[in-house]
Amino acid sequence: MPKILIIDDERSIRYTLKEILEYESYTVDEAEDGERGLDLLQKSKYDVVLCDIKMPKVDGMEVLEKAAVLAPDTPFIMISAHGTIDTAVEATKMGAYDFLVKPPDLNRLLVSVRNALDKATLVTETKTLKKKISKTYEMVGSSPALGKVKSTIEKVAPTDARVLVTGPNGAGKELVARALHEQSNRAQGPMVEVNCAAIPSELIESELFGHEKGSFTSAVKQRIGKFEQANGGTLFLDEIGDMSLSAQAKVLRALQEHKITRVGGDKDISVDVRVVAATNKNLLEEIEAKNFREDLYHRLSVILIHVPPLNERREDIPDLVHKFLQDVARDYGNKPKTITPEALTYLQGLDWRGNVRELRNVVERLVIMSDDTITEEDARQFAK
Repeated sequence: MPKILIIDDERSIRYTLKEILEYESYTVDEAEDGERGLDLLQKSKYDVVLCDIKMPKVDGMEVLEKAAVLAPDTPFIMISAHGTIDTAVEATKMGAYDFLVKPPDLNRLLVSVRNALDKATLVTETKTLKKKISKTYEMVGSSPALGKVKSTIEKVAPTDARVLVTGPNGAGKELVARALHEQSNRAQGPMVEVNCAAIPSELIESELFGHEKGSFTSAVKQRIGKFEQANGGTLFLDEIGDMSLSAQAKVLRALQEHKITRVGGDKDISVDVRVVAATNKNLLEEIEAKNFREDLYHRLSVILIHVPPLNERREDIPDLVHKFLQDVARDYGNKPKTITPEALTYLQGLDWRGNVRELRNVVERLVIMSDDTITEEDARQFAK
């Protein structure tokens, strides 16, 4: 059952609120002043806090401020007999979920508590999902080649320097981009991905910069582009070597001026975006062939990170296999399977033209087709 803390110096208010909430099957603790409330917040975890504002010793606003450190995810519903709009606004700015006037309306109170509980649940689920995503995109391996990549990421991530990530398909270029974002000062902002190879050349500009209603036949409403969506965060331009020359020119302007213009519009829109680009092509050769702008290349490649193919870091294969065994088991809701050293040695000796992506597919196939322990015979039969 959800656990609620009531902080109020009026015994009658505490008694009334506790009686109402316990009738709704909530577990309720009481604190007669802000000092005692903070003590309880340090000792226990609460799903919602109902807190009076005017109290002796430590008032409700101070409790709210200190709770931002003690219990940052716990929703606070502030209560006051002297409620004003200014007080409510101040409390909201300090992180309060809601503000009620004494004596609180019963229905209004219960709705506020339920909504606060819903919010707390969403916050918890979001954090759990972020942890799962972060673990899914973890860079696994201890080879010198991968160690060099990780070391560069650690140095570069805290800056706003643009990064160009190169390497073959399936090697893990997206992992590098995500690591750069998650270790940067922009980690709380969005990371927006654009696969330049998957978007037709006639639509790439609308995708990146957005468009105004009526700017072309199918533009039935205004569209916000990826640059604007990534404002305050990171824009990952995957397979940028496949971007059209006209779109390259607009991307160059956006990088130079930190401004974009929607298709069909004439208004400049300021954007604060860190750009990380990736390609499996040799852009210097593309420049020679007049397929890629040299000035854009130099804008993008402030830092170059090359992700080596799996064949050049075979010592990472055992760690990757064990991670994928865990991932597949979690996805299927099963117990992770084991693999023999001989099977791992066999996998290390194969030619991995599809790189890490191919290895992940092979491990999933082995999990499906093998018994509880994956043997060398299984690997020989199902790996290729």
